[in-house]
Amino acid sequence: MFQASLTASMCTMSEFPSEPNLFSPLTLRQVTIRNRIGVSPMCMYSAQVGIPNAWHMVHLGSRAVGGAGVVVAEATSVSPEGRISPADTGIWNDEQAEAWSGIAAFISEQGAVPVMQLAHAGRKAGTSAPWKGGGPLTDLDWDLIGPSPVAFGDGFRVPREMDLEDIQRIIAMFADAAKRSLQAGFKAVEVHAAHGYLLHQFCSPRSNLRTDAFGGSFEKRTRLIREVIVAVRRVWPKELPIFLRVSATDWVDDGWTIEDSVAISAIARELGVDLIDVSSGGNIAAAQIPVGPGYQVPFAERVRKEAGIPTAAVGLITDPLQAAEIIGMGKADMVLLARESLRDPYWPRRAASILGSKIEAPKQYQRGW
Repeated sequence: MFQASLTASMCTMSEFPSEPNLFSPLTLRQVTIRNRIGVSPMCMYSAQVGIPNAWHMVHLGSRAVGGAGVVVAEATSVSPEGRISPADTGIWNDEQAEAWSGIAAFISEQGAVPVMQLAHAGRKAGTSAPWKGGGPLTDLDWDLIGPSPVAFGDGFRVPREMDLEDIQRIIAMFADAAKRSLQAGFKAVEVHAAHGYLLHQFCSPRSNLRTDAFGGSFEKRTRLIREVIVAVRRVWPKELPIFLRVSATDWVDDGWTIEDSVAISAIARELGVDLIDVSSGGNIAAAQIPVGPGYQVPFAERVRKEAGIPTAAVGLITDPLQAAEIIGMGKADMVLLARESLRDPYWPRRAASILGSKIEAPKQYQRGW
């Protein structure tokens, strides 16, 4: 469909372990993840001018101590006006990168792989923290941008339609943010193209009404995400992996579909992406989503099998036996925990006990484990 100009993923389906389990290592390029459990990115709404602080160190660090194989930082914006909220973290300047460096180092020291999620919220930028209502802050003096002048929902501002100069600037911002993430010590980056944020907005025909080279057909609507991947891969070391988070479906008619997600995942693999983090929804405010235990796992399974790329499953994965079945049955290559990780940062230790496996405790904790 598209000619890849960069080296494809170094981990192919044929290289997957024949009988993986929740505590099998997973190698992507030259990075080996100690088990198949990851901490999903979750905004803490606790930063000042995009700079992470002690809260982020304790929050992310404790989950590395708890035994996770991967710890993904929250949606971290590539620009000031791309933040979901004014209290979100950023990676658009060197001061932020320096603040992240101690956090990334600590995660690595505990044996986990630190992953930076690169994001831009587009038309969904500028909301309040959940405990303050989570609604749009209409009095922010931010240049709200999107693929088309279509608001996310009631009460949200109508974004300014991006011109070609804006698009090139955003691509450069993702690449610059990747370079800063490397300087800060992260071992992987995740391009956030899910949950109705900017890259997802371009992909979905419900939010992208353009008629130029970045709108209309599947190829044109996915052009921005492809160019961002190429730009990030160009500056990211070939020995380190790139993740891509997608929303498998918009959960509405005439929106982004699982078939689209399979197609873009296969293309992303050829462009140098190594793992697809499969979520869903977030782009249509009125979408009705049938939430239940493991409700997004079938999407991760389908992307894995049809696009031929490792996947991570996320969404109401709470029980160790449930997680073990997902990995053991080849439905995904990793499970990412979000709210369950908030409830129990030591979930990997509990899962190991239940499943008859063993994980190493930090030496400071060995007398207790």
